[in-house]
Amino acid sequence: MGVNQTLNVGMIGYKFMGKAHSHAYRDVSFYFNPSLKPVLKTIVGRNEVGVKQAAAQFGFEAAHTDWRELIKSDEIDLIDIVTPNNTHAEMVIEAAQAGKHILCEKPLAMNVQEGKEMLKAVQEAGVVHMISHNYRFAPAVQLAKKLIEEGKLGRIYHIRAQYLQDWIMDPDFPLVWRLRKDVTGSGALGDIGSHIIDLARFLVGEIEQVTGMTEIFIKERPMGEMTEGLHAAQSSVQKGKVDVDDAVAFLARFNNGALGVFEATRFAAGNRNKNKFEINGSKGSIRWDLENMNLLEVYFTDDDKSLQGFRTINVTESVHPYVNQYWPAGHIIGYEHTFINLVYELIQGIAEGKQVSPSFEDGVRNQAVLEAIARSAREGAWINVSELL
Repeated sequence: MGVNQTLNVGMIGYKFMGKAHSHAYRDVSFYFNPSLKPVLKTIVGRNEVGVKQAAAQFGFEAAHTDWRELIKSDEIDLIDIVTPNNTHAEMVIEAAQAGKHILCEKPLAMNVQEGKEMLKAVQEAGVVHMISHNYRFAPAVQLAKKLIEEGKLGRIYHIRAQYLQDWIMDPDFPLVWRLRKDVTGSGALGDIGSHIIDLARFLVGEIEQVTGMTEIFIKERPMGEMTEGLHAAQSSVQKGKVDVDDAVAFLARFNNGALGVFEATRFAAGNRNKNKFEINGSKGSIRWDLENMNLLEVYFTDDDKSLQGFRTINVTESVHPYVNQYWPAGHIIGYEHTFINLVYELIQGIAEGKQVSPSFEDGVRNQAVLEAIARSAREGAWINVSELL
């Protein structure tokens, strides 16, 4: 580690997720008392002007354009990768070989084989590795996990999960990297479907089989680049072919016998970021919706018959996961705090020499589900996920 019990952070990439991750490193010591204090050392990006502006805004000490030089630097302890998907494997493998701990954005890789190579690299290097599925770290999701583990829902029968967005519905929205297969691997499936797959695995268990379908609603778009957040700027009137899915729907069977119904789309008008799930068991049910992320709806079959119904828990009490680090009961937290909670767990894992979750092993298992869904959509058949592992 760095001197004086610090964790020196090097980040590759600086836009939407770069901002979210940087904020988490800056604020984690304000709310928690991590064993190592993160220091924002160097941020890297291809655009020299843009990355220098990001360094100044986010609080990094330096900005560069060469990620390989960052990885070679002896002063860096942790590499945080928030770049497009087709760059993850090369960066992760080189960072692992340099002995750096690694946080990587989702999905982990372009395919299962890449993911396996990345997992092998971090395991051989003995570094702590984590994939950024931040929604696991919403206190309400953590409470849902606790209820399930304690058997409060009994045997799990169903999960139905949706991730609905609408930000690319305009036919003139540009053909940005998230809509190009050579850069992103898949569309809504990998971008947002990966989140509900990870939540399903986290809460319910491993997925055994899948069958799915995908659709591209707008086949061509003008060329352009991402700007801030999920906004983009058109760079040319020339159009290019969209070759990743706009929407995906799939069914799943879990190893424990549970059934899953899933949908991920970026064409659900009026849904800016609707990430939600319902889980049904023999003793009760739970519901969660990111857009009301502090609330968990809970139903138990053994409640008095005259009082049965879903109750809404405001997951802001000091007894709830992570909440005692923030505000008094009823004082809600937001999206950015999911990253703070994630970063805290990562730092503690590094400090204690323990592997954290979700790890690159989770990333590979998620990738296998993604690949199985894509294969099913092509072949029109049920696919066993284990065939891809």
